[in-house]
Amino acid sequence: MMPLSMVKTGMPGTIYKINGRDHTRRFLEGLGFVEGERVTVVSELGGNLILQVKDARVALDRSMANRIWVEDAVG
Repeated sequence: MMPLSMVKTGMPGTIYKINGRDHTRRFLEGLGFVEGERVTVVSELGGNLILQVKDARVALDRSMANRIWVEDAVG
């Protein structure tokens, strides 16, 4: 397991756990970041990560990506 911010570009992973306060977890869940969902790091731009989750691309800053823990990804 590792934080999503440590996953290399192009590598998919499965969301294992989301840390943070309730409102932070609800916000991320609303964007599609739920446990068991596949997520791929598409690119890194200016310290932000562009992520593919479900059928959408989402940009998150590195501090928010640190709250999402994934497994099955190579760092």
